[in-house]
Amino acid sequence: MLGIIAGGNFSPQGMEITEQKVMETPFGTPSDCFTIGRLRKREVAFLYRHGARGIPPHRINHRANIYALKKLEVTEVIGINSVGSLREETPPGWIVIPHDYLSPWAMPTFYEDRVVHITPALDVWLRGQLIKAAQGSGVAFAPEGIYVQTIGPRLETKAEIAMLRGIGHVVGMTMANEATLCQEMELAYASICSVDNYCHGIIDTPLTEEEIVRQGQENDVTINKVVMNVMEEMA
Repeated sequence: MLGIIAGGNFSPQGMEITEQKVMETPFGTPSDCFTIGRLRKREVAFLYRHGARGIPPHRINHRANIYALKKLEVTEVIGINSVGSLREETPPGWIVIPHDYLSPWAMPTFYEDRVVHITPALDVWLRGQLIKAAQGSGVAFAPEGIYVQTIGPRLETKAEIAMLRGIGHVVGMTMANEATLCQEMELAYASICSVDNYCHGIIDTPLTEEEIVRQGQENDVTINKVVMNVMEEMA
């Protein structure tokens, strides 16, 4: 089974739903019930990471979400993550398939009472599938980039963005947590990042929540093209 975790702007088109599954875990309740079904002949478990209540990014129970996917016998996970762009050459409307991530502050872990050091990485094979799917979709995309995770829920200051733009390509608040926990659970993880805005201070136009939401909704069409193509590849 393939797992898909997405924000509120994305809705999988053409999914044949077989059940809505409520899960419980030793780490609490996941963000929402899981939608189980098929996309292009591939069995899928779909989850809205912010749930029906609009859980803010810093309060998402990532451990419950990933543990539940493992319990459902998911083997690969695609994260669909909304991001801001740190580079003028990667404008809103594009997607980015990150090859690495940066999150040097506190991270969730399943290993609270023993020392386990994973070597963090995004899954090479799954990234390759996403890149091929994006190429076949004819969408504007970057085949690599460094994702910088900030804590949220606020957006970043201009000073923070000035520092981060020398390191990364996009900024978000969720992907590094998911990627790290998936690796701890031995689940392949890769991300399709939806570029919904330029980060604060990259361009002169003021950054507003309304514009971020509007662009994210427009990007839903692009993301669905890539997801449909990757389903064909993986089927």
